[in-house]
Amino acid sequence: MHTFYYLSSCDTCKRIMKTLDLPSSIHLVDIKKTPLTEEDISLLYSHTASYEALLNKRAQKLKEIEKNSLTEEKIKGLLLEHYTFLKRPVLLYNNTLFIGNAAATVEAAKVALNG
Repeated sequence: MHTFYYLSSCDTCKRIMKTLDLPSSIHLVDIKKTPLTEEDISLLYSHTASYEALLNKRAQKLKEIEKNSLTEEKIKGLLLEHYTFLKRPVLLYNNTLFIGNAAATVEAAKVALNG
């Protein structure tokens, strides 16, 4: 399944959605309305082999946590606890994962979507 994880209140996510011009075959998941499940996290992890790769290091809530104490298991727990910890947007397309809003990532996703 092709899936796009985003936050509907995030202007950057909205801009990227327009830029990518997502086809209707992509399942859209607003992570605020539909929180990530253990299954979602496991699927994403299977592509990264790292929970840290999925972590939004700029999350405001992360400032409340001792960063030196972050283990892979603790990061997994954070991702399940609150949507703000997921680096977004995340596109899973043709078994490839595109994480975040870096220009190179968005461009790579655009190329993948447009063949």
